[in-house]
Amino acid sequence: MNNPVCLFGEVLFDCFPDGREVLGGAPFNVAWHLQALGQSPLLVSGIGEDDSGRRIRRAMEDWGMDPAGLQEDPQHPTGRVAITLEQGEPSYEILADSAYDFVRAEALPQVRPRLIYHGSLALRHPTSAAALERLKAMAEDAIWVVDVNLRAPWWQRHSVLEQLRGAHWVKLNRDELALLEAGGGDELAAAQDFRARHGLQGLVLTLGAEGAVAITEGAEPVRVRPPRVPSAVVDAVGAGDAFASVLILGLSRDWPLALTLERAQEFASELVRRRGATISDPALYQNLRQRWRDEPSA
Repeated sequence: MNNPVCLFGEVLFDCFPDGREVLGGAPFNVAWHLQALGQSPLLVSGIGEDDSGRRIRRAMEDWGMDPAGLQEDPQHPTGRVAITLEQGEPSYEILADSAYDFVRAEALPQVRPRLIYHGSLALRHPTSAAALERLKAMAEDAIWVVDVNLRAPWWQRHSVLEQLRGAHWVKLNRDELALLEAGGGDELAAAQDFRARHGLQGLVLTLGAEGAVAITEGAEPVRVRPPRVPSAVVDAVGAGDAFASVLILGLSRDWPLALTLERAQEFASELVRRRGATISDPALYQNLRQRWRDEPSA
């Protein structure tokens, strides 16, 4: 496992009132997409010694993913999000003390990552936070991508900002920017100030139906918009993870930034036409890979 793309963080089940359980977690979703896009990523996470953990391992192996980064925890259960409906509106309870909170530094696979991706939820416990620091120390020259995902009550502004120290790229949405960047005002100016203040190589701000904008030092912002004729949105859950997966792909393959954003938006727009944060249709990914191979990348 030389120089893999490493995704660090939560893998869990979203549990609905009707009994449905949907496999997810942002790092898992991104890893799932990258596997189908030809990257052979390594997901570093924790699962319980329970039926849910066995289901996760089985799903990954069936999809061709390497489970070497999964740590089985006999003391803590596989992660779960309890979803309830209140007057028709969903509310989410992310259960505490899950296996992914207790990823152990001493049990990490011996790898030298070329890129490390993580969000903020998996760092809510010091055990997993220490494991991430160990992973980063294994490859000080790795590209480091942080995908901000603020999930109440599991975040504090000062802690999230501290997690950005030393990061190269950060992705966040406009609501997260407003929560983290004091002062408000013009959105683009706030994003530019945020990038400069935290010494980032690049900042990607996702704007929902308006697309996304990327900001880098010394260059004009790069914007991308959804297709002019929008597709019917069936399920927007996971669109940000789809976008992140292609952002990582572009960074790994040195695609021009504008092309990376165009392809990330293309994939996110395709995903929202389907229900669920992942897609179990290899043909869709194969079509994208073929089209992107046929298009010039420079």
